[in-house]
Amino acid sequence: MADLLADITAYLLTGDDEQVSSLTRQALAAGHKPKDILDRGLLAGMAVVGERFKAHEMYLPDVLMAAQAMNAGMEHLKPLLVRDGVPSLGKVVLGTVQGDLHDIGKNLVAVMLKGAGFEVLDLGSDVSPARFVEAARQHGAPVIGMSALLTTTMPMMGAVVRLVKESGLAGQIKTIVGGAPVTEKFAREIGADAHGFDAANAVERVRALIGR
Repeated sequence: MADLLADITAYLLTGDDEQVSSLTRQALAAGHKPKDILDRGLLAGMAVVGERFKAHEMYLPDVLMAAQAMNAGMEHLKPLLVRDGVPSLGKVVLGTVQGDLHDIGKNLVAVMLKGAGFEVLDLGSDVSPARFVEAARQHGAPVIGMSALLTTTMPMMGAVVRLVKESGLAGQIKTIVGGAPVTEKFAREIGADAHGFDAANAVERVRALIGR
């Protein structure tokens, strides 16, 4: 029976969503617990994807295909995981800051976070500071992740950090920033809690912020 979970991982790595969907159904029919299929099949595969992406052995199209395959499996698991009360690693509010419409990097971070077991609330692009903070407050998310590609929109990251503090949420909500022009030095200057230099690193930083 364990071979089914290994097969799910293997087909996820090739981005075969039909096989992952079919094998997930077979694993459930064979009596595997939804949490085991998630952890030892889907998330195990996405962990390999993350490592290979970090090592430049997989590229963006491969990662997106693997994510699509994971989503195909999750379609069968999600209602069962909700029923069983299985918690995610934590919630992350994600978006590209106000004035910036670039979202490829942000979308990749969302894929990698989901693949690591986080629940991602993706607000899209051109997101105002108020929307970031309100979404985090409303959904009880301990992390806000912000992306920017334009240097002209980077100051909006500082505006989000300030609003978190002004709202009295600095102890409850952590902030992480990233994007091509964003540096560790800039993150420190605006008071962000972390800087992710690429998608895989962003996942590691979010884990550290949440204590996972």
